[in-house]
Amino acid sequence: MQATKKARRAPSPAAAETWQLQTAKARFSEVFRLARSKGPQWITRQGKEAVVVLPAEEFERLKGRRKQPGDLARFFAESPLAGSGIDLERKPDYGRTVDL
Repeated sequence: MQATKKARRAPSPAAAETWQLQTAKARFSEVFRLARSKGPQWITRQGKEAVVVLPAEEFERLKGRRKQPGDLARFFAESPLAGSGIDLERKPDYGRTVDL
């Protein structure tokens, strides 16, 4: 195998492999199989990291993280409980009587 093992910033660094572009093109089936079974496969071009091949499920999981609302008000507005009738009004608090 011409892929070299390297520690990378990947979900599973021990399983990640680095391929030169030409090798990855010639052995794409192997790159595909390893991405599915062992994790992300890094492909370099001219010695620089260019792309990562990873399983579709991992891509969807990572992509889903970006769908989080940008702020708290938007999060509550888009919540499934937004129209449920929950009373979110704050009741006035006048304190309590304390014996000293």
